[in-house]
Amino acid sequence: MALHIIDHPLILHKLSIMRDKETSTIKFRELLREISMLMGYEVTRDFPLTYEEIETPLMKMNAPKILGKKVVIVPILRAGLGMVDGLTMLIPSARIGHIGLYRDEETCKPVFYYYKMPANKERFVIVTDPMLATGGSACDAITRLKNDGYKHIRLMCLVASPQGVEAVSEQHPDVDIYVASVDEGLNDKNYILPGLGDAGDRIFGTK
Repeated sequence: MALHIIDHPLILHKLSIMRDKETSTIKFRELLREISMLMGYEVTRDFPLTYEEIETPLMKMNAPKILGKKVVIVPILRAGLGMVDGLTMLIPSARIGHIGLYRDEETCKPVFYYYKMPANKERFVIVTDPMLATGGSACDAITRLKNDGYKHIRLMCLVASPQGVEAVSEQHPDVDIYVASVDEGLNDKNYILPGLGDAGDRIFGTK
């Protein structure tokens, strides 16, 4: 596992506006889409290339094109949906899977209320969730994907806590984590500090 902190000035600037409690739902959504697209450049940086002969208006050349596995973007419902549009602007051909889960209060085990993925298990999977707090949902989602036969998985989050990074690293050491910021930690309600509040509520205006 490798932790990739994508701290490009444009991303940090946009993230600061998202953190502001006065930022509107519309602006919050717009910024999340923009940051997701910018982060997507780094998440896909090491995609393998092949070369195909094409002809420009002036001459023939061996042109680089992406080789290999197709991509599936998998948002963890519901907040993860806010990161999909930015990634599909970069990868329009990507398939979209969905994972919905919650934790049973008595058993503390994950309950999947929705799971829908493309049939091809060789696809390159990018799991999206703006907040990596305790890491529980991310770990459960990745475990489900692995049990279903997916092997090439990356986790893309906006803001993470050290505890969340540690949890995913311990349970899934083969999964790379991409974040814009690792924040200070968690409060007694497991919200990331300083964080940006409840990402789902701020994306969908349900605050």
